[in-house]
Amino acid sequence: MAARAGVSPMTASYAFNRPARVADATRDRVQRAASELGYRPDAVGRALKSGRTRQIGVVFGEHLAYAFDDPQAAQFLAGVAEVCVEEDQGLTFIPTRGDAADAGRVLSAAVDGFVLWTTAEDDPVLAAVAGDPRPAVIQGGPPRQGIACVTQDDYRAALAVASHGLREGRTPVVISFPLDRDREHQVTLGADLPPHAPFPVTDARLRGYRAAIEQAGLSWTSTSIAVVARNTQPDGAAAARALAPRLTPDALVIAMSDELALGAHQALHETHPEAAYLGWDASPAARRLGITSVTNPLREQGRRCAQAALDPGRPGDHEIPWTITTGSTPAAGAPAPHGR
Repeated sequence: MAARAGVSPMTASYAFNRPARVADATRDRVQRAASELGYRPDAVGRALKSGRTRQIGVVFGEHLAYAFDDPQAAQFLAGVAEVCVEEDQGLTFIPTRGDAADAGRVLSAAVDGFVLWTTAEDDPVLAAVAGDPRPAVIQGGPPRQGIACVTQDDYRAALAVASHGLREGRTPVVISFPLDRDREHQVTLGADLPPHAPFPVTDARLRGYRAAIEQAGLSWTSTSIAVVARNTQPDGAAAARALAPRLTPDALVIAMSDELALGAHQALHETHPEAAYLGWDASPAARRLGITSVTNPLREQGRRCAQAALDPGRPGDHEIPWTITTGSTPAAGAPAPHGR
C-alpha cells in the first residue's frame, strides 16, 4: 500500500492511526491506494497491539429485552451510550442467564471495562469481575471490593417518601421488587419476609418503608406486601389485584417504581378510587397522575458509571442526590435534594 501511494510505511500507518500528522493530499493518496488494494484496518489486530478494544461492556442481569422495554433501564443505558459517543467508545451488551457459565461469558468479552446493572449479592459474576484487572462499576450495588458503585441512599429516600404518604393516616400496602434471584411472585406479610433481601435496592427500600410505617405507629408485621418478578406495569397490576381483597378504601399503595405504581393504578382506579400511590423514578407518566415519587436520575447514573469505567481515577461523587415529587412539582414539605 505504501509503495502504491509512493510514501514510506510509517506515513501510510500515520494516515490511518494518526491522520492529523499527515498532509491532506498525502492522506487522500494513501486512502485511494488502500481502496484499490482492498485494504482496511483490522480492528482485532489493532486491539492486540494496543491492548485496548475501545468497548465498554454492559453486564445486564435481566432478560436483554428488558433493557429496551423498561423506560428507566433505557434511561440508564442512554446515559452510558452518551459517554461512549463522547469518548469514541463502542458499547457491548453482555447478557447473563443465571447459570454457571455467566462468569466465563462475562470475562471472555472483548471490552476494556464493565458497567453492571444492579444484581444480587450472591451473583457469581460479582466475584469474577472484582478479580479481573479491568475497571468495573455497578449501578445500585451491591458494593464489592474492586467494583465502584454509583447509587442513591435508597433507605433514606424510601423512609422519606413513605413518611410523606402516611401523613394522611392511610393504611399502607407495599408492592416490592423481587426478593432474590428466583424472582417468585408472592403475597405475604411483613412478618413473613426474610430478614435480608440479597438485592440491595429491594433490601434498602423495604427497610425504609418499614421504618416509616413503624414511626407512623402502624404494624409492619401485619402490612401486606406483594412481591413481583419484574419491574413492569402488568406485574404491578397483577400485584394490585392480588392485594385488592386486603385493601381499605383509604389504602396507600407503596410501590418500588413508577411502573409498578402505574400498573397498580390501572388495576384499582375503578374499584378503589380513593387509594393513593407512591412510586419511584419521577417519570412523566407518574407525574401526570399526581403520583408521589422519588427522583432517580438513571440517565445521570449511566453517565457516571461509564465515566468511571473509562477512567477509574476520575474524581467524582458516586452518590446521586434525590428529591420527592408529586405531579410536576416538588411535594409540599418534601426534603431538599439529598446526597452524601
